[in-house]
Amino acid sequence: MIASTQTNHPLAGTQLPAVAPKGEKPIDLVCARLKSAGMRITQPRIAILSALLARNQPASIEQIYADLEDRSCDLVTVYRCLAVFEALGLVRRSYFHNGTSLYEIKLSSENRYHVVCKQTNAVEEIDPALAADLRRAVLRIEESLRLRGYGEISHLVEFFGVAHPDYPREAATPSPARLRN
Repeated sequence: MIASTQTNHPLAGTQLPAVAPKGEKPIDLVCARLKSAGMRITQPRIAILSALLARNQPASIEQIYADLEDRSCDLVTVYRCLAVFEALGLVRRSYFHNGTSLYEIKLSSENRYHVVCKQTNAVEEIDPALAADLRRAVLRIEESLRLRGYGEISHLVEFFGVAHPDYPREAATPSPARLRN
């Protein structure tokens, strides 16, 4: 029996923590959030959430489906579950440069920002210090919009580029002076 995948169950009054709580297993955290939204905990949902947690970076629906052990559900179920998870705030959607949707687990209220290579579709997380600067800028913009009367504000920030193979990516954080120029 396939569980109903309703997308109209917002997590009323439930706020995500800024950072995922220490000591609590991520799968337990997301299952608790499903329960608090009135959703059933089913084997396909657990399998999809586990695949997202294991990947720890944005992935397409097809990649998530390929990661499922023993094909615990069909591709349509993956699509439906991800739609529900997105509506509940359990996953965040981002995109490849060609428009393909990517999904990643969202354990806290802090968005993670990535750069996607336009040639290889490799996804890399933005340097944490620069991501923190970006989060602060986004929060200022959101607050400004609230003061102008906007509600239910969301944003989508995506970075795309062509990764040059000769540049080291892990140590490529520019100095603050260089960022101002």
